Parts: sequence; structure tokens; C-alpha cells
Amino acid sequence: MTALLARLGRRADAVPLLVAAATLLCTPLTAAVKRSANMTAPKGRVLFDFTGAAASVSDWEEQSDVVRSVGMSKAALVLQRTQLFQRAVFFTLLNPQPNGAGFAGMRVATQLDLSSHTKLALSCRGQGQNLGYKVVLRHRGLNDEPNPTYEQMFTAPGDGEFATVELPLKDFLPYYRGQQIKANPLDTSHVTSVELQMYGGVYLASKQAGASSLEINWITAE
Repeated sequence: MTALLARLGRRADAVPLLVAAATLLCTPLTAAVKRSANMTAPKGRVLFDFTGAAASVSDWEEQSDVVRSVGMSKAALVLQRTQLFQRAVFFTLLNPQPNGAGFAGMRVATQLDLSSHTKLALSCRGQGQNLGYKVVLRHRGLNDEPNPTYEQMFTAPGDGEFATVELPLKDFLPYYRGQQIKANPLDTSHVTSVELQMYGGVYLASKQAGASSLEINWITAE
């Protein structure tokens, strides 16, 4: 799968092929990967369980850099169903500007009171050209510009095995268009948007581009 994503990232017709890759994923995996699919049950409060029969991603909407005239990136969130397991796959095709400006994301509107929790946890595995992701939160219904976002970066497990990534709620800091700003802290009692994002790294030393995927079993609050 990693090789497939790398090849897609070099092709001009990669956008439709990226989405089509979801179909290719719905085949039995190797024994090592199957063993990793037997995940321990999530702890804490389950926010999104992509492994259950009632799982759906229909409420998630794309939020990528095409909202701007120079944007050329693409994101998709799909359910992968096999005879052995089910999970979500977050596909991204990142085509940033020369300075690294660019992002590809999927977000969902929520009404979450997380004030009694200290962190988010994701059971996930990364493949492809990039492993740097963000979780982006918004609060109080202020889900669009010019309001700030509250972001935290993480590196997806990339060794072929699933692992749990923990994101302390206190470390979701205010940003505006990729730059950290001074603003009120995240209101954890009223989180109204959750987003998964692949970033280009416009203000970072390390840049990202190309095709990647993040497989996700569940997201919890602990």
C-alpha cells in the first residue's frame, strides 16, 4: 500500500486514483497486519468508533486548501470493510505551494463536553509518503474563519503496527492559518468541530507533500 500511495503522488491523475484506492484496501491483508487488527477495546468515552456495525462517515466533510484559489489538495474519509474487520481510512493527496502552504482534511460538526477529560486518544496507523498529522478542534459554534482553530500535531505510527496516539487537551493551542496566535483557550465544555488534517508545513522546517493514508479504529476521550 505504501508503494501504491507513493506512485499516486507522482501522477497528474492521482485525485481519482486516490479515492479508488479505498476499494483496493478492501482485500485481506497479511497475517502481521491482521494480528494488529485485533485491537484492545477502547478505554474512556468513545467519541468515534469506526469498527462497529453502526459506524458511518457520512457526516464528515472535506476541509482542504481548495477553499482558496491556489489550493490543489484532496482528502477523503471512507470505511474499509473486510470479512475480518472494519475501520476508517483517511486518504490525503497533498499538493502544497512551494513554501509548504497547503492542507487536506476532513471534519465533522459535534456537540461535545470534554471538560471532565484530559486527553484524546486515537487508535491508528499511517502509511504512504507522510506521517505528520493534526487534530483540529473548534468551539462554541465558531467553526469557520476568522475564528481561530485549536490544533495539535502528532506523528502517526508508521512501522506497520497500530498504536494509540494520546493528545492532551491542554496542548490544543490557538492557531490562525497555520500560525500560533494569542486567543482564549479551548473551551473543552463546548467542542463543536473535530477535524483530521494532513499539513504541508508552511511555518515548519519539515515540509510534506504527496499521497498518504491514516487507518483509524476509534477516537476516545479519557
